[in-house]
Amino acid sequence: MAEHLELLAEMPVVSRMSTQERLKHAQKRRAQQVKMWARAEKEAQGRRASSRPQKRVLFPPSVTLLEAAARNDLEEVRQFLESGVSPDLANEDGLTALHQSCIDDFREMVQQLLEAGARVNARDSECWTPLHAAATCGHLRLVELLIARGADLLAVNTDGNMPYDLCEDEQTLDCLETAMASRGITQDSIEQARALPELHMLEDIRNLLQAGANLDAPRDHGATLLHIAAANGFSEAAALLLEHQASLSAKDRDGWEPLHAAAYWGQVRLVELLVAHGADLNGKSLMDETPLDVCGDEEVRAKLLELKHKHDALLRAQGRQRSLLRRRTSSAGSRGKVVRRVSLIQRTSLYRREHAQEAIVWQQPPPASPEPSEEDEDRQTDAELQPPPLEVSLARSHTLVGPVTLSSNTRATRSGVSSTPTLVSAPGPPCCLGPWARARLLMASRPHFPHRRRTPKRPGRTTAEWGAPQHGTCTPSGWTGVSPTS
Repeated sequence: MAEHLELLAEMPVVSRMSTQERLKHAQKRRAQQVKMWARAEKEAQGRRASSRPQKRVLFPPSVTLLEAAARNDLEEVRQFLESGVSPDLANEDGLTALHQSCIDDFREMVQQLLEAGARVNARDSECWTPLHAAATCGHLRLVELLIARGADLLAVNTDGNMPYDLCEDEQTLDCLETAMASRGITQDSIEQARALPELHMLEDIRNLLQAGANLDAPRDHGATLLHIAAANGFSEAAALLLEHQASLSAKDRDGWEPLHAAAYWGQVRLVELLVAHGADLNGKSLMDETPLDVCGDEEVRAKLLELKHKHDALLRAQGRQRSLLRRRTSSAGSRGKVVRRVSLIQRTSLYRREHAQEAIVWQQPPPASPEPSEEDEDRQTDAELQPPPLEVSLARSHTLVGPVTLSSNTRATRSGVSSTPTLVSAPGPPCCLGPWARARLLMASRPHFPHRRRTPKRPGRTTAEWGAPQHGTCTPSGWTGVSPTS
């Protein structure tokens, strides 16, 4: 680019140029300016790039070793091992290079890792060993190699499966069974090995209880001991935790409760146990998932649906009972008044019916007495003809248990017997007796009036000597009696 002084020196020359020459001169100067600017910008970018630190993508050795083993790059793996990288490095799922090589059936890589000191019984996050992986994939040569290196034939994963449980290849299965027989493994040994993880957990729980530790303290990924027992199907451990008030609503980092874990890993017995102790069938995780949503096992899903239906039916029944109780409580005062009013009306009506029934009883004719024989009549006549003592007065009072009290005074004289019933007041009927019981009581206490008797067959006797009949009538208001004729 031209300097300022150079431009000033060109001014007289430019002033003498024609218009066309001036235009060409300006275009030339502009091209020079653009070229100079592009060169300066490029130099400035170079200076900025050289001043910035150079960045590189770096991966941890666990990733690079596992990636090299997955590519079956023996040389790169050898370099890593020689540089001091541990062959037991694992990724976030606990998978080691030996696991990956057993899955991919890289026998030379497995041999190299084992010679470098890789653990033959390394476990991933679900307790799978390299022998589990080789047996599941049916890699016979690798199974033989791992067994020769001392692989554990009774290793149990989180699902409770051993390598021979997962093997479907006939030759590989024969190899495993032969090795188990040669080591003297029996069915009892197998059962003990399956129960060993739960026994270890039970021992740990008892130690925590003795130390007074918090059973709901979160562990890896926020899971509690009850989460672990539920996921692994440890029913005895879960029962012990629940017995000591372990929380059923504790959530891990994903918002899962223990029931979510039991449902996801298909632990039917744990699902029943947790629900029986009050686990929430509608509990939701951070992703708004219920235990039924995360369950993939059909048997566990059917059990969850069954338990949910029973739980909902129980809640509906309890809701109806609470609603009925609220209605009863809210209407207790008014309802009590209604009951007392109705009871009073019923009592009054009952008294009226009882009085009417008593009147009907009294209006009925007295029961017929049996016909007296001739000998009875003779004896009665002789007894009555005997003269009683003179001026002997007998006072006899009969009290009726009913609406009235009847008093009769009887006087014995030489001329005959005279009885005069007298009406007196009496208390009302006792409420403790029914109408028919009171009627029978009234009849039993009723004063005796002589009935009409037949004329004796003995000659010389007249009707007047035996006395005239007496009549009386009972009404609800009282007793009306008529004096016998003399």
